[in-house]
Amino acid sequence: MRTKSTRGGERGAALVEFSIAALVFLTSAFAVIEFGRLLWTHNALTDAARRGARYAVTHGPGAGEEAKRMAVYATTADGANSPVVQGLKSTNVTVTHSGNFNVGAGTVTVKIENFDFNFVVPLLGTTLRMPSYTSTLTAESAGTLP
Repeated sequence: MRTKSTRGGERGAALVEFSIAALVFLTSAFAVIEFGRLLWTHNALTDAARRGARYAVTHGPGAGEEAKRMAVYATTADGANSPVVQGLKSTNVTVTHSGNFNVGAGTVTVKIENFDFNFVVPLLGTTLRMPSYTSTLTAESAGTLP
């Protein structure tokens, strides 16, 4: 005698329902993770431009390369080789001193551009070109002591 554990025509329905629900859940979860990484990268690049500008404005026009290192590695030490944001290079950073740069005169602009954000999820395995991040500050001490 055969017992009916499932209704006729419903065999495998749970598997199909689970597949649909899992697809929606995992897609949402990976989307949240990728958006979080993108937001973190945006904030880190903004902070890197600010950090480089602060360094450049307090150390004068001769500190352009050091300001780039400060923006990329968060330090000016020569041994630093791990950037704050993965994929950020000193070639992405430009430091510009404008005007008669002196105490209270002129500005420094640090710009991070042409940075590509790489998605981790294989389905979105592409890159996204981030916008330019610019920070401009007015000269304060210009490296001179009071």
